[in-house]
Amino acid sequence: MRQKLKDLFEKWEPTLKKAGWFIINPHFLICFGIGWMITNGWAYICFGLGTYGGAKWLTAVSTAYLAVLWFPFTPEKIITVAIAIGLLKLLYPNDQKTLAVLHEMRQKHKAKRAEKRAKKQQDRLDKASDT
Repeated sequence: MRQKLKDLFEKWEPTLKKAGWFIINPHFLICFGIGWMITNGWAYICFGLGTYGGAKWLTAVSTAYLAVLWFPFTPEKIITVAIAIGLLKLLYPNDQKTLAVLHEMRQKHKAKRAEKRAKKQQDRLDKASDT
């Protein structure tokens, strides 16, 4: 069991390192903060202002949105990361190191997807030739 975990870690270590450096990059963190303010932050701010200022409608709107965010399958995190990546490309187009990591991750994903499609197509052809 221990050897399997070690092998698994060795397999994923380069990918985890690249993803980690991409995420803790200061440019990405700034963009993620802005993306979070777009998707979530406004609701927390409005909740605080509504509570402090006594605006019940503001508290109600922000509470309703925050309640939706806490549902188990809310795609809010995915949207926040997508906004952050878009902002990263928009605000820091010259940050080639971070964008190169993002591009490499995208190319690997495309290659794996194409490989799966080819395998699925081959399986269909094999199945059709057997019958």
